[in-house]
Amino acid sequence: MTLDFLGTLQRTHKCGDLRSELAGQPVVLMGWVNRRRDHGNLIFLDLRDRTGITQIVLDKEASPVAHAKAEQARPEYVVAVKGTVRKRDAGLENPNMATGEIEVVAAELLLLNESKTPPFSPAEDAIANEEVRLKYRYLDLRRAEMQKNIEVRHRVALAIRQYLSGEGFMEIETPYMTRSTPEGARDYLVPSRVHAGSFYALPQSPQIFKQILMISGCDRYFQIARCFRDEDLRADRQPEFTQIDLEMSFPQMDDVFRTVEGFLNAAFLAAGQGLTAPFPRMTYDEAIRLYGIDKPDMRLPAMVELTSTFSAELRETLKIEAALPVVGFVIPSVGTMSGTQKRALVDEIRTNLGSSGGAGGLDFLDTARLRTNEAFVPLADAIAAAMQPESADDLMVVITPKLGTPAKWNGDAMWIHKKVGLLRLELAKKFADKHKRFEKKNAAEDYKFLWVTDFPFFEWDETTKTWTFAHHPFTSPHEDDLMSGRLTSDPGAVRALAYDIVLNGTELGSGSIRIHRQDVQSEIFRALGMSDEEAKERFGFFLDALEYGTPPHGGIALGLDRIAMILAGAPSLREVIAFPKTAKAIDLMVDAPTPVSDIQLRDLHIRTVARS
Repeated sequence: MTLDFLGTLQRTHKCGDLRSELAGQPVVLMGWVNRRRDHGNLIFLDLRDRTGITQIVLDKEASPVAHAKAEQARPEYVVAVKGTVRKRDAGLENPNMATGEIEVVAAELLLLNESKTPPFSPAEDAIANEEVRLKYRYLDLRRAEMQKNIEVRHRVALAIRQYLSGEGFMEIETPYMTRSTPEGARDYLVPSRVHAGSFYALPQSPQIFKQILMISGCDRYFQIARCFRDEDLRADRQPEFTQIDLEMSFPQMDDVFRTVEGFLNAAFLAAGQGLTAPFPRMTYDEAIRLYGIDKPDMRLPAMVELTSTFSAELRETLKIEAALPVVGFVIPSVGTMSGTQKRALVDEIRTNLGSSGGAGGLDFLDTARLRTNEAFVPLADAIAAAMQPESADDLMVVITPKLGTPAKWNGDAMWIHKKVGLLRLELAKKFADKHKRFEKKNAAEDYKFLWVTDFPFFEWDETTKTWTFAHHPFTSPHEDDLMSGRLTSDPGAVRALAYDIVLNGTELGSGSIRIHRQDVQSEIFRALGMSDEEAKERFGFFLDALEYGTPPHGGIALGLDRIAMILAGAPSLREVIAFPKTAKAIDLMVDAPTPVSDIQLRDLHIRTVARS
């Protein structure tokens, strides 16, 4: 086959741009053959580029040379077409195509490049084997769905940049090669050839650098920043990811919230959606009590505290632990379940809940069975009154059987609320197809945002038996907690000026008001069990910077990948990242990671050892 050169021929239009008002105009289109249909004297090529598809007609009698080349063309061949736009005959329009009212009658066809038979066709709507898609990502990205996803991501990022720039933020790049600092996950390390035995770390976030930018007087910084974390992967997590990172000098928490709500609204509008601001707010303790999780899905009903509904006598009769709370929740729109279904669900609940660290397993109270005993009807009525189900809803009431006071019980029922919260989410997924109450109606109802505030400053590490930071060690505690001495007397009660932005049960980002005083930062390091010498060794440059007039400052970082995933309606981050990794952190297309040569290892003063 002889391939053509493009020469001086220039593309005049994109494949998705042509409409009936252009009928009669000459055009030059270029792209890939999406499909080919041979009807003898007439050959039809569906020509595809990023913008869409146009049908090309090659008539053997009118253009014999072009027709002969079309006989050689196959799917994914790259071609150029010179021809004239014409309206399709009545009844032959294709309503499923944006260009379905027209076609291009070809006068010339150039075969610019051929293609091997691909392992899958980019014309297909879905390809089941994701590994094949990732190995041949350059073909996968040609699919209309992937083109749409990448465009959504671009428009969202552009809208955010424009909004923040308009609000006086400067986009400033921070280093990719820095030093290892505690961020909550393992660092990716880069060995230094010049400094034997020393390593750079790829940043898990630009945290310290953006705080130093505030010390530097930059006042308002943002960056669409590449970040790296060596952690176990899942559908909404990648080893390298992109976050919308920002920091402000002299802010109140409300200033950060207004800024985020503003750029999120701009981002969602860029994807054709609108938002209602300001977003509701809830403290961490409220979120746990009402939803059992610090990233609540507000589309589903909250949990209901039913403890006061059960008298001491009822608890004794029903063999319910007297010291622990009773919590219930509604499963929307599941209808009436049969006894067999109920029993199967009870078994599933028991399996999912398991045991609670020395407390025997949590259990399920069947409210329908309560009504079969006249003595318990008032209790069933009280439960229904407290939970207020609609006619098609079902009730779940979770209790702790009376098996002796649980070892884990210390007056804090938070662990029970967390268990019940997990169950609530499991059942929401199980019956997702029945939640008609939450079908999409408009953006304001479909996207339920929430600010969660006042997170615990410390969390207990069972492995090391020490307190560690819950957010990061540069977060400011509440001033009254700091002044009261709780850092040492009651670390678990210290609240952080930290906040998360949550959408439909997904954490989009986290932020905080930062520590801006050197004495407070040193006190926090000591509370974390870090000696002054260790703090100086690890953060000396930062502690020094804090002594030179650091302004109060705060900020946040949101996952751009997650936002794009939600707006594209994609099931995982891999659908909105051009070149993602697998769940095992492998790039199948370029086959990375791979071993390197002995020479490279020698230059870096490194040698590999076999795993034991």
